[in-house]
Amino acid sequence: MYIEQAYKGFHEGWRYVVGIMSIFIGWQVVGMLPLMGTLITKSKGQVMPTDISGMAALLGSNLFLFLMLLSFAFGLLATFLTVKLVHKQKIVDLTTSRKRVDWNRVGFAFLLWAIISIIMVGADLVFSPEDYVFNFKLEPFLYLLVIGVLLIPIQTSCEEYLMRGYLMQGIGILAKNRWVPLVITSLIFGLLHLGNPEVEKLGYGLMVYYIGTGLFLGIMTLMDEGLELALGFHAANNLTTLLLVTSDWSAFQVESIYRDISEPQISWNIFIPVLVIYPALLYIFSKKYGWKNWRERLSGNIQAEESIN
Repeated sequence: MYIEQAYKGFHEGWRYVVGIMSIFIGWQVVGMLPLMGTLITKSKGQVMPTDISGMAALLGSNLFLFLMLLSFAFGLLATFLTVKLVHKQKIVDLTTSRKRVDWNRVGFAFLLWAIISIIMVGADLVFSPEDYVFNFKLEPFLYLLVIGVLLIPIQTSCEEYLMRGYLMQGIGILAKNRWVPLVITSLIFGLLHLGNPEVEKLGYGLMVYYIGTGLFLGIMTLMDEGLELALGFHAANNLTTLLLVTSDWSAFQVESIYRDISEPQISWNIFIPVLVIYPALLYIFSKKYGWKNWRERLSGNIQAEESIN
């Protein structure tokens, strides 16, 4: 019943067109003004860098990260305002089919994936120590920690509320089924990462990972009838990545504890999460939360509006 929560607000097609435009302006126009203004000021008439490495070098990695993540706060606010003002829908109905947000679910998914991520990084440090250098510097790391804890959950929530929330519900009630929004939002989520430096370095094969991650998050949302697990997982994924390992070719070029100095290449390691780890996580969640009727929840038709209102 998660997608059907959109019926509790106004859901005409034109409202989603206006909503998407409003969210884009809030996120990518208004939200980018602090970063662009600071870059212009710091450039002092010189050519302003447009790549992540150049902007981080000009501003300092922590300031650049703060301003980059700040844009997601504007994006999340724009999403919430669009839902409230354009669709007259409650935020809780955008979040879950339950009567209230289940924060225990958010916390469980966060802790589970944070622990697994730390173990995987630790294992790689043990078996491939030549690929890493110890990069820990107390003062910049403490600033990084504060920025990450405060803004990474906002960044990931912005993406989840837009992808698995607003678009999943909107496309679902327009398509009248569940598989179309699942596929489309997964593809959009992957394409949004197309400009990441990892893709430029490793090639388009990495899109299998991003699209696969979007599919995993979408399946989790539809099976659990809410965003809670996706919110927790996504926040843990980005926060552990930010704090533990950085590299010269990643989206997060910051003062993490370790720096990856290996020469990156597409290998089976890229696909292990999509083919092995994500299915295992879905199995764990299914057992814990009693998921049933997989076919109906992932590909069934949307119930009529009259059965909701």
